[in-house]
Amino acid sequence: MIDISAEQLLTPSQAARSLPGKVNVSTLWRWYQRGCRGVRLETVVIGGRRYTSKEALERFAAATTAARNGEQPTSRTSKQRQRATDTANFELEKAGW
Repeated sequence: MIDISAEQLLTPSQAARSLPGKVNVSTLWRWYQRGCRGVRLETVVIGGRRYTSKEALERFAAATTAARNGEQPTSRTSKQRQRATDTANFELEKAGW
């Protein structure tokens, strides 16, 4: 998730220009909407405009590279995090904590 107070926000066109090679803005929209290798580019909407961040691009690149290499993704969805938290809490309660 993008932390707007700590990350460097970029418009899609700024983000496309910041990447190596000739990445078209439509490619970033596709990464946001459909994803690539099961990973979606993080974005936020502020005042009706969509932004991503330099850090989100780095996380996206790391996750898609890991997926390409057959490794497990390093980040989890909010649903996966919540499920892991619920499971851990259940185990702690079962153990008497």
